[in-house]
Amino acid sequence: MKIRDIIEGKKEWRAHMARVKALPQDYQIVYKEIQKYLFKVGPVELTEGTGLLSGIIDLFEEGAALGKGVLKVTGSDVAAFCDDLIKDSKTYSDIYQKSVDQEVYKAIKKVTDKSK
Repeated sequence: MKIRDIIEGKKEWRAHMARVKALPQDYQIVYKEIQKYLFKVGPVELTEGTGLLSGIIDLFEEGAALGKGVLKVTGSDVAAFCDDLIKDSKTYSDIYQKSVDQEVYKAIKKVTDKSK
């Protein structure tokens, strides 16, 4: 990654966070919890810019403009809202599970090949 890419990424992130700070307080609270949740669950696409998170802000800005409470936008189960957003996304958990399965398969194959 080039220095210019890092600088541009930081500028993009600052602009993104400025949009979050412009939201009503209830929206900011829910956004921050969604962000923490998604960073822990780890959709791979989160490392490729702010696309998913910007989409959430778009949705929140629209809801706030219509005067809706944030839970009217997300529903009362915010984790389920997040899970629905990333249901078709590849996560780091998926990648790790695949690598664990491959390692187990290799280890068992190695042991069984030695015993023949």
